[in-house]
Amino acid sequence: MDADALLAVAKDWSFWDAAPPASIPRQVVLPHELRPDLALVVQGVRRCGKSTLLSQLIDRYELDRTKCLFINFEDPRLSGATDFQILQSLVDAFEAERGRGCVFFLDEIQGVSGWEAWLRTQLDLGRDRRFAISGSNAHLLAGELGSVLTGRHLTVELFPFSLEEYRLATPDATLREYLASGGFPATVRSPDGPMLLRTYFGDIVERDVRSRVGARSSDPLRHLAQMLFENAGSETSLRRLAAALGTSVDTTGLYTRALADAYLVLSCPFFAWSERRRLVRNRKYYPVDTGLRQACITRTGEDLGKALECAVYLKLRSRFQEVYYWRGDGEIDFVVEHGGRATPIQVSWQEPSERHHRALDAFYREHPHTAEAVFVTAEDFELDLPTLRPDP
Repeated sequence: MDADALLAVAKDWSFWDAAPPASIPRQVVLPHELRPDLALVVQGVRRCGKSTLLSQLIDRYELDRTKCLFINFEDPRLSGATDFQILQSLVDAFEAERGRGCVFFLDEIQGVSGWEAWLRTQLDLGRDRRFAISGSNAHLLAGELGSVLTGRHLTVELFPFSLEEYRLATPDATLREYLASGGFPATVRSPDGPMLLRTYFGDIVERDVRSRVGARSSDPLRHLAQMLFENAGSETSLRRLAAALGTSVDTTGLYTRALADAYLVLSCPFFAWSERRRLVRNRKYYPVDTGLRQACITRTGEDLGKALECAVYLKLRSRFQEVYYWRGDGEIDFVVEHGGRATPIQVSWQEPSERHHRALDAFYREHPHTAEAVFVTAEDFELDLPTLRPDP
């Protein structure tokens, strides 16, 4: 594609003639400024609002929108131009037209071949260009990117709406409604929400998971994701999953990691101060959205306790780098490192039961220097877990 054609595509995604439409402000911690030596990376599950967050950065950083280029690399008009040369052509053409000091918002960049090394070069050159990028694959935007862009990027994870964000869109919503419909922005006020969510599920499996692992069919990936959804919050044995799927343990492990890389499920490892002990224990898995789980599992009926547990995990995962569970003589739903110590967290829809307290007693015996436990009920969740904030 020539420069004019590229800019024509970018014009449709950018806001040169009018400000971005009004949107729900996202409660995510952002860096104080966009810098020419550091790329801002926004990653998260498909359809969680990454593109909208990028557009909100215009006001957040008081940018001149006429010098901000937005482009989404899943635009079908770009299907024949998916290597780093398209990036260079875009930057050169836009800078020639608008002058120095431009900001480039590159959405769903994971499909562009060679983008990591190209971006590293741009940042190393020290020119007055700033970059914000997004993608739907955690492995590309964390593991591989980290090896190429060491010290050259800041990463922000975005999840579907929290309860607080959900209520900005639907002010009178109840907690039960939030847990049932979930927080994907486009589904919040849609009468076709469950249908949209099932479409999202299929798209994520096909476009972000199957393409990565090279599976001949998406069926085992769908079945695996549904099993993980149905067993959310339970210790998960790869061997048992493999037996149910009819695949090898290695293949099942590969598929499970790919589902996590695409943010369809999120893993919760066992808590221990010893890394070896963590590795030998099974993990728990949680869906990225309670509404997505509700729309895709086959079980019927309302399980408010399990839905609340999933929502608490997502809240903690958005605040803390790692969220763990513990099992000994009883189970601790979650453990986070808070204030320099381990903080156990027990979740129940109403008041905690005797089993929650027995499990805490066992946890304290094994970890005597633990911080005071936090109990989360539906009422506490409505208050946004004020006692659980990351250390500054």
